[in-house]
Amino acid sequence: MSYDLTYKNWIDDPISFWEERAENISWIKKWDKVLDDKNKPFYSWFPGGELNTCYNCVDRHVLNGRGDKNAIIYDSPITNKKTALTYYDLKNYVSKAAGALVELGVIKGDRVLIYMPMIPETIVSMLACARIGAIHSVVFGGFAASELASRINDAEPKVIIAGSCGLEPGKIINYKNILDKAISYSDVKPSKCIIYQREELECTLIKDRDYNWEELINKAKEVDCQPVLSTDPLYILYTSGTTGVPKGIVRDNGGHAVALMNTMKMTYGMEKNDVFWAASDVGWVVGHSYIVYAPLLYGNTSILYEGKPVGTPNAEQFWRVIDEHKVSVMFTAPTAMRAIRREDPNGKLINKYKMKSFRNLFLAGERADPETVEWLQKKLSIPVIDHWWQTETGWSIAGNFVDLGLFPIKPGSTGKAAPGYIIHCLDKNSNKLKANQLGTLAIKLPLPPGCSPTIWKNYSLYKESYLKEFPGYYSTSDAGFIDDDDYISVMARTDDIINCAGHRLSTGSMEEVISKHQDVAECAVVGIKDKLKGQIPIGFLVLNNNCISSHEEIINQTVKSIRDSIGAVASYKKSIVVNKLPKTRSGKILRKTISLIVDREKYEVPATIEDSSALDEIIESIK
Repeated sequence: MSYDLTYKNWIDDPISFWEERAENISWIKKWDKVLDDKNKPFYSWFPGGELNTCYNCVDRHVLNGRGDKNAIIYDSPITNKKTALTYYDLKNYVSKAAGALVELGVIKGDRVLIYMPMIPETIVSMLACARIGAIHSVVFGGFAASELASRINDAEPKVIIAGSCGLEPGKIINYKNILDKAISYSDVKPSKCIIYQREELECTLIKDRDYNWEELINKAKEVDCQPVLSTDPLYILYTSGTTGVPKGIVRDNGGHAVALMNTMKMTYGMEKNDVFWAASDVGWVVGHSYIVYAPLLYGNTSILYEGKPVGTPNAEQFWRVIDEHKVSVMFTAPTAMRAIRREDPNGKLINKYKMKSFRNLFLAGERADPETVEWLQKKLSIPVIDHWWQTETGWSIAGNFVDLGLFPIKPGSTGKAAPGYIIHCLDKNSNKLKANQLGTLAIKLPLPPGCSPTIWKNYSLYKESYLKEFPGYYSTSDAGFIDDDDYISVMARTDDIINCAGHRLSTGSMEEVISKHQDVAECAVVGIKDKLKGQIPIGFLVLNNNCISSHEEIINQTVKSIRDSIGAVASYKKSIVVNKLPKTRSGKILRKTISLIVDREKYEVPATIEDSSALDEIIESIK
């Protein structure tokens, strides 16, 4: 069926559209209705239905005679290890991990925080939580102790599962030390931690709090899947808020399973025996959706890769993995491909591998620049498809759809609206803009299955953040336009969240860290363009008149403080000292104008500016 016909069928009868797709999931009890819209603007999908996501990801494939198929292939060029878990292996491992959690007192609805590297045990931990109805919250291993502490405080986990360490090229990151610091910082004190000891770093366990993963698993009893409601939370995933306070995006069980199962065929064109690779981190939404849940729901083999696109040890690793493991479809960030292109501009390393199984490459995370898309299409001779989605949606808002017949690719565009989404480009007064006019991209309510129904413990913040700006719509806070052919182009964020190598980071949280420096009077952090990472942060500092340290010392200290507080993931490497920041008369710092100046883009001096000489100083400081 074509894209146009599929989209029309959904528009004409959305209830039947999703009900038909829900039949692909194994339900313990069917839903009372497909969509509950009694509590607008909050909606729920498949209320009254009961299922278990882990059963759908693991057990049913074993019961259907596919237990010998590889579920996960772990490939780590950092450790030179490769292992595979069949669906049968995964069922046994997850059942015992779930049993271990039960023995520690975890019950349905409890939270389990997971702070793990890219190893199979991370996936096992997530599925073990899903198996018993516990709610997992995975925290990206690159975050520092203070960021981890804020998530502990909000999620209030009964148990934390952590690795002893994470690995970077030539570097071991002591996760256990970070965890111990985070717990000391946090108001919430989890009573039990499970530590997976990696051979690269064995850590000291704290008596009566820490349990050794291997010892706990070995003596645990296997447990069966527990029924949960379709509307019960599966996980909480924290994303940076504009205030610097993390927001716990909630994902439910039923709508999530239905939506992700549908995308594997509709969007990515997967067949049952295919291998899927999302080259992301399990700590981000791409990892949740497309390393773990979607491929396993569909019964594919999923690649778990612990390494970098370059530097572990070279720029051919992606092509090696695709060739060696017979990957059919890959999903990664444009940043990764820009890094490979920088190292191998002529594509010589690509030519080393035949990659006969490789059919499609998908990009997301930040805007895919046309130059990179065109370079990849030329070198790989396959479709290179940009698609747009967010942590809040959990799957693509717009894209190109393999199973519906690919329509022409326009480099720079994220394609057309996915069936399930009506997207309008709006002005500040909620008026629909004409084709090619830049505005805020908004999704008409209700959001489809799989999208976050709320923020953890905070319905009012969800409403304030996403539903208030445009009544009847979810605001994506992305600026862009829709052209005459209904292609959507996403150009920038409309707030101060920057997109650094696919990671959404709050400049507000960085300013908060810098402002703690004794010599800093005020500061502004803005995102600026970067050829490799899309955006990187840069800080402008106004110092106290009686500052103790030299400018150079202060700059170095602020860079270090960001790294210590937020983590290397922030890519914060530059601070500039200025005498004053450009502001409006009401005291608002003109961050967007600063960003345009640094990027050497056209800008207009706002009529409300307090002192235009502050702009002149910004211009002078970047020469």
